[in-house]
Amino acid sequence: MSVVHGEFTSFVDEIEAIRRNARSEADLVSAVATRLARLNSRERWLPADFRKPCADKYMQHVMYVAPDSGFSICSLVWCEGQATPIHDHSAWCVVGVYEGAERETRYRLDGSGEAERLISIGTLDMRGGETAGFAADGTDIHRVANPTNGLSISIHVYGADIRALGTSIKRRFDHLPIVDGPGITA
Repeated sequence: MSVVHGEFTSFVDEIEAIRRNARSEADLVSAVATRLARLNSRERWLPADFRKPCADKYMQHVMYVAPDSGFSICSLVWCEGQATPIHDHSAWCVVGVYEGAERETRYRLDGSGEAERLISIGTLDMRGGETAGFAADGTDIHRVANPTNGLSISIHVYGADIRALGTSIKRRFDHLPIVDGPGITA
């Protein structure tokens, strides 16, 4: 399924150009985040089919997959209180809040074997129009939630074919104990 119209088509074309010209994955993520912020500043560009929630869990709508499977664009729709499991990713990712807000809690993996645990290292609250991105380098462990009393929608650009993978989640860390890192209070 694809979305083909004006501003979104320009966004896809710009991501293709960014992919061709980026000197590094960090440069690619930064440039895509800048462009996604610009797209999300346009009022109500997202078609209604990609804003539909699910009462049981957050909903992922695949909007576009590049012909070479090099990136995907999805909308994620969150009802009040919905969240992801704690996870990392199989590819780089850029997130831009379209409507509402998202709260990302970040973690660092510590220890090994029986002593393995997660250390909470910070929280990022994002509102409509704000973006964030990361490389899938093992430091991208996080949990994302809707902290609002209403609907939240975000646009995610992944460096992989989400249609083929089904998800961007590489590993889940729900089974590990969590401790607060320095300067983090519960």
